Amino acid sequence: MSRKLIWIALATVFVACGGKQEKKESFEVNRSKSELTSDQESGSVPIDMDNKGIGPIKELKFEKEINKELAARGESTFNMICTACHLTDQRMIGPAMAGIYERRSPEWVMNMILNPDGMLKEDPIAQALLKEYNNMIMTNQNLSEDEARQIAEYLRTL
Repeated sequence: MSRKLIWIALATVFVACGGKQEKKESFEVNRSKSELTSDQESGSVPIDMDNKGIGPIKELKFEKEINKELAARGESTFNMICTACHLTDQRMIGPAMAGIYERRSPEWVMNMILNPDGMLKEDPIAQALLKEYNNMIMTNQNLSEDEARQIAEYLRTL
């Protein structure tokens, strides 16, 4: 009986020591992997002003002057539903919205607001953003085209 206990004790020590070494190697592998990911993120999502996205908006031309009334309604809607994931001037769960029209076409922005599911399935930029933001899926807020247009006008003010 004592021989069995000795073998069990030795096996336990062997497994425990081996487990510590594996954990250390796993940590090093994970750390290297995350460094690689952060390097790739810095330039992984291209700027593409010709991409109009997937959805109902095929063409959108902004007036020269910002429609202040439309933008005010858009700001209200943005503050109610978008700020859970988006800040105007810094990354959060989703990208910062300031300067969005320097990176994306107005049609793309509207289609992302109106059709995030379709965009994430078919649009390469939406898919790259999904990867960059750790697979945090943009929720479809079921907004009307008018509500999305109001938000789009507000985003011009940022």
